[in-house]
Amino acid sequence: MGMALAKTIAERGGRVILLKGQTAIEADHENIETIAINTAEELYETSLKYFPQVDVAIAAAAVSDYTPVQQEQQKIKKKDENLTLELTKTKDVLGEWGNRKKNGQLLIGFALETDQEIDHARSKMKDKHLDMVVLNSLQDAGAGFGHDTNKITILDKYNNIIRFEVKAKKAVAEDIIDQITSQLHA
Repeated sequence: MGMALAKTIAERGGRVILLKGQTAIEADHENIETIAINTAEELYETSLKYFPQVDVAIAAAAVSDYTPVQQEQQKIKKKDENLTLELTKTKDVLGEWGNRKKNGQLLIGFALETDQEIDHARSKMKDKHLDMVVLNSLQDAGAGFGHDTNKITILDKYNNIIRFEVKAKKAVAEDIIDQITSQLHA
């Protein structure tokens, strides 16, 4: 969804700063500045550098909640029956953006839920000071990852819940940007 959103914004004349992890999908457009990100820590630091400059920030991809304490430089060879990895919590990028959000700046997050979807999305919106959350459900056929389609529900800070049918990701991106644009003009 992130690439489809970036392209849609750029095609509508918006300037996009795209922080992009390792993916083969490209978002080529003259209005898109792409910055390669390799780790959750790098995303955190880079995003805080650019966040104050934007009118709208969209967190369309989830960062891992945990990262290994010890980073190996080489492949871990199979030798024992079990392997235990110690993990530490990563920094909350979206939460930090919410804490730093200034008046007039819109913050949009995504939520992938499996149960109590609306309640969890509302909670995320409140906890992270979001203006809008785009809810994906793993319960919906054709939605989420591994598809060229998606099905979303948008919740906004005005307590609106807008449900959409399964559509191509490009059409879903258009719906999301339409909702963001309406909030910018509200």
